[in-house]
Amino acid sequence: MSNLNGVVDTGAEHIRRWLGALRDDLLTARVDPLPPSTWLRWLPHGFVFIVGTVVSIVGLVQLLDSGELDFGPALLIAMGQGGAAAVALRWPVPALWLSLGSTLAGAVLMRPMLMTGEVAGIGWPWFPWAIVSHLFVLLLLALRVRTRVSVEALVLTTLVTWANQGVWGASHYQATGQVAVPLSAVVVVLGIALRGRREARAQLEQQTTLTAEERARRTLLEERSRIARELHDVVAHHMSVISIQAQVAPHLVKDPPDELRENLAGIRQNAVEALTELRRVLDVLRSEHPGPGERADAPQPTLDRLENLVENTRAAGLTVTTEVTGDRRPLPPGVELSAYRIVQEALSNVLRHAPGATAHVTLAYGPHALRVQVVNTAPTREAPPSAGARHGLLGMRERAVMLGGTLTAGPWSGRGYRVEARLPVPAPSATDPLPQDGTA
Repeated sequence: MSNLNGVVDTGAEHIRRWLGALRDDLLTARVDPLPPSTWLRWLPHGFVFIVGTVVSIVGLVQLLDSGELDFGPALLIAMGQGGAAAVALRWPVPALWLSLGSTLAGAVLMRPMLMTGEVAGIGWPWFPWAIVSHLFVLLLLALRVRTRVSVEALVLTTLVTWANQGVWGASHYQATGQVAVPLSAVVVVLGIALRGRREARAQLEQQTTLTAEERARRTLLEERSRIARELHDVVAHHMSVISIQAQVAPHLVKDPPDELRENLAGIRQNAVEALTELRRVLDVLRSEHPGPGERADAPQPTLDRLENLVENTRAAGLTVTTEVTGDRRPLPPGVELSAYRIVQEALSNVLRHAPGATAHVTLAYGPHALRVQVVNTAPTREAPPSAGARHGLLGMRERAVMLGGTLTAGPWSGRGYRVEARLPVPAPSATDPLPQDGTA
């Protein structure tokens, strides 16, 4: 029994919702102006007004002559049928009711005379001129409201026609319902199709605009990420070297004067503060980054400048050795730049986090990949506190992934550390330079 009550309650709720939607759709006086048109702004309005005027005049004449109605009722019916088309330019739903109400009033007033034979051969229940006006109303309605409302208007037109011609009926008339209903269906389908086409074009234009905006946004984010990476790889590296050199310099001079110590301490403090501020800038730049897929093959340092990088790092107090194996050859600019930056960042990390350690850099040229490896031994003393945010490791991994490669980083040989990247490269060709193997 409880299940039956639940089903009844659910059905009643669905009926209430349906009636509420029907009331919102058809019992409204909301304004629905015509959509933007490629025509002149006055042309559709002027044309509809002309149609409404002609329908009103023709309807009034025929209702007076053929229908033999009094002037007052004939004028109201004719003005209602013709004016519905004009009203539909701004209020399509009220215009629907005006058209249906005028037609129904004309059918009711004409029926007694049709039944007695006073009037014969006239179109009923839809007067021919009323069909023209009603078609305009349905078209203007379908162009501006949801498909559901257009279908409801068509169903309402069919019900009014069926109630008059099929249920109530008359005699001595020409049936017009068989013409009015199919034409109404055609007009409603046409209006729905035109409205759908207009909305599809609007959505396409909107999507095109969004795509262009997204492309511009992606370009901006790529540039921000590239700038952040270059700032971290270049500026942060040199600032770290300055900080380390300023810290080591007093130990290279026997009994350095206090003034020198203070100056070097100030240099190191300024370098540390600059690194802190730089990391804040990098946090802002990296707040939204597009991830792998950025172009990094602009003219930048290549592996030909690796020795300069190593010498600069040695000057900062880090013992570095390098090793090159395989057939050394020119590589694509993106691979050269990424390999250089990975080595630069790895050595900078050794300076910061492994004081007293030694580092070994290996470049292994293979037929299909370049292997870059930077390993360091265990530090000989405790590293000073660092406010790093692992941006260096993130940047190295991004560089490797965007080229279709891989990067691994982790402990090595006890307390040491290893960074190893594999960057895909094209196979060597006959025009490549001769092998240059060796160990520096």
